Amino acid sequence: MRYFFHIAYHGTRYSGWQKHPGFLNVQQVLETALGKLLKTTITINGCGRTDAHVHASQFFFHTDIENEWDFDLFFRLNKVLPDDIAIFDIIPMQGLPHARFDAVQRTYDYFIHTYKDPFLSRFSSLYAEPELDVAKMSAAVALLPQYSDYRGFCKSPDKNDHTICNVSSAGLFTDGSGDKLRFQITANRFLSRMVRIIVGRLLEIGRGTMSVDEFEYYLINKQTPKIIIPAHPQGLYLSKVTYPYLNLPVATSFSDSLQRITTATWQPV
Repeated sequence: MRYFFHIAYHGTRYSGWQKHPGFLNVQQVLETALGKLLKTTITINGCGRTDAHVHASQFFFHTDIENEWDFDLFFRLNKVLPDDIAIFDIIPMQGLPHARFDAVQRTYDYFIHTYKDPFLSRFSSLYAEPELDVAKMSAAVALLPQYSDYRGFCKSPDKNDHTICNVSSAGLFTDGSGDKLRFQITANRFLSRMVRIIVGRLLEIGRGTMSVDEFEYYLINKQTPKIIIPAHPQGLYLSKVTYPYLNLPVATSFSDSLQRITTATWQPV
């Protein structure tokens, strides 16, 4: 039978979701834990491929398990997994739904703090630039849903069949003090490092080294710049994944620090 697992993980220790020989990754840790508990080889398929040090506050994977287990798999799996990976739900599914290909919408959040705080450094990206022009950054963000070809925001566009992404919403928010920023974007698909590249460009706009018109130029002309500097990975979260048949609310954050960030009073810029 096929099962969907609803999970979250903090990506700081990992080289990303996907298995790579010789590197610590989330997929291998989960497959190893499940294999030991179920006493069989387990292969799992994730809903996406997060980069090294990127987090997921909501993530799904599926796997096929032939024989029903006779113990509390949810409890024992959470017990054997490291503290930076949490299981929220184990869901039996009818038919053969696919965790990656069936997803119709994904949301990413990117968190920035503009002052040095040792308790935020693993959960948000530090850019010690309190004078960012957030109004211009917000103007650039408002352009994103108006375009669909994101070739100019992909490091290796030719590795994809196409670079079309249907962005349904994008927004920039700030907390009450103005020293934290949150960028959120929702689309049907994302290209490699696309969100981090967009944030990197937004930071350039905030500093005044790129204009909003230059930002739009890359959306209009679909050209990949010679130099692309993605934003730091630790501020990025895959935060919501939606299926036609499954739309679960995001579970309680598995980190107190992350909880403090995400429950702050965010105001649109």
